Amino acid sequence: MDKVRQIMATGKSRLGFAARAGASLTANDARWQAVTARERAADGQFVYAVRTTGIYCRPTCPSKRPRRDNVLFFDTNAEAAKAGFRACLRCHPDRAHEGPDAAILAACRKIAASAALPDLDRLAREAGYSRFHFQRRFKSLIGVTPRAYALACRAERMRDNLAKADHVTDALYDSGFHSSGRFYAKAKEHLGMNPHTWRKGGAGETIRFGIGKSSLGLALVGATERGVCAILIGDDREALIADFAARFPHAARAPGDVEFEKLLAAAIHLIDDPASLQTLPLDIRGTVFQQKVWQALREIPAGKTLTYAELAARIDAPKAVRAVAGACAANHIAVAIPCHRIIRNDGTLSGYRWGVDRKRILLEREKKR
Repeated sequence: MDKVRQIMATGKSRLGFAARAGASLTANDARWQAVTARERAADGQFVYAVRTTGIYCRPTCPSKRPRRDNVLFFDTNAEAAKAGFRACLRCHPDRAHEGPDAAILAACRKIAASAALPDLDRLAREAGYSRFHFQRRFKSLIGVTPRAYALACRAERMRDNLAKADHVTDALYDSGFHSSGRFYAKAKEHLGMNPHTWRKGGAGETIRFGIGKSSLGLALVGATERGVCAILIGDDREALIADFAARFPHAARAPGDVEFEKLLAAAIHLIDDPASLQTLPLDIRGTVFQQKVWQALREIPAGKTLTYAELAARIDAPKAVRAVAGACAANHIAVAIPCHRIIRNDGTLSGYRWGVDRKRILLEREKKR
């Protein structure tokens, strides 16, 4: 296979598949190996045609491989068409070669534009992949499965439509739901409250909050009925309140009761001793991808650190390092979702929403513990 790649890279014909002195492979032998291996580097460089079907394809076509003795090779689409072959409807060799990621990005656009959840087989077929390879490639590039991406797009449409629609019922159908039961169930999951409340910017929802002193400064803790929705750390009381209030400008903010005081004390204890086994009920609100990243953060043991790349690999999205960093930066539940355990590839500390010095202190405490 290395020899095939060398021929592809350095040959003097379209792909350098002409036989070279001392090479054991003929030009068509090299091309056939590229076809059987679905070499991406060969796409746009030649096409192969099948006598029994009358079709010509890209080297990476996901169709079942034909018998070698039924295959002909052509340098260009025009040559294949002139010989009487028609373009494959799966891999579309007659379209401009756009690279392996273009088909996935096109699928993303199609999913985002469709109100209905996608038909995975159809998406894979249109992208020129098998169902398995399409799903694996999509997750590798985007960070989530096609279905999870579609659900995230639906949640985004739900938020947009609720903000624009005159009635919740209009938003229901515009978001692709066909029953109010499923709509309200998903609305509660994605919005953290019912649609009527969300449309009013949180009006009608009561968020309890309080501020206490921790070893890292002031700590504002906010909680809904579902659990803690924010832990913010800082030195300026008014700035903390303003930051918190901006999240739900119309929600009723109320002082904590006796039960809330227990949550506040537990949150401050967690800040002071991040390696403790203290657990908090959390009301985590974010996109599908963010929640996936935050869950992975919560699984990192105290005293251990990961790089952004390692965290991306843990959620099966090794190429989504920047998106992972963005999700860490968007975390607003300090320490309980331990984004402070993520460091740069060279081992140095990167930016932290609540200050690098606080991050250093948290990590040192955990290592000592």
